[in-house]
Amino acid sequence: MTENGFSLVYLGEFSHEITKMFTSMAESDMEKNSEERSVQRKVYHVMVETLQNMNKHSDSLAANGHVGTGLFIIGKKNDTYYVITSNKVAVEHRQNLEQAIQSVNNATPEELKEMYKKQIKEGSISKKGGAGLGLIDIARKTGEKLDYQFLQLDDKFLFFILKVEISARKFDKQ
Repeated sequence: MTENGFSLVYLGEFSHEITKMFTSMAESDMEKNSEERSVQRKVYHVMVETLQNMNKHSDSLAANGHVGTGLFIIGKKNDTYYVITSNKVAVEHRQNLEQAIQSVNNATPEELKEMYKKQIKEGSISKKGGAGLGLIDIARKTGEKLDYQFLQLDDKFLFFILKVEISARKFDKQ
């Protein structure tokens, strides 16, 4: 599995405990590989945001009715870490989610900063407990576009896939 760049692949229920376990495992792995602290912080931050999004916003509930289910992958290939998440979303949520991602992807770093500030000031908490900051914050931290895809499951649900890349390249400071 690590030959393909995968460090962790998980399919199942998501909870706060799962998030803590995965972030702890990733931190240990990055420290063992002497990854720079700034890269570790970015990877950690992206993991927490994406896992919280899955836990809060998945339209697929486990048998207990509380926890979202989905797929989580983290890996590193060459000088790039990637975090991939996938979960079910209701067809009626696609348009809003897609618009939010496109808005983030089309924004400049300065516009992302302003979007973030505006959302903190004016944003409201959704029914699922989100404030709309996650996608903006991920784009700000990584400096990369959010790669996403929707796959039709049936007439009511889509499979939403989000891929986030975090560069681990070392830049010369001049």
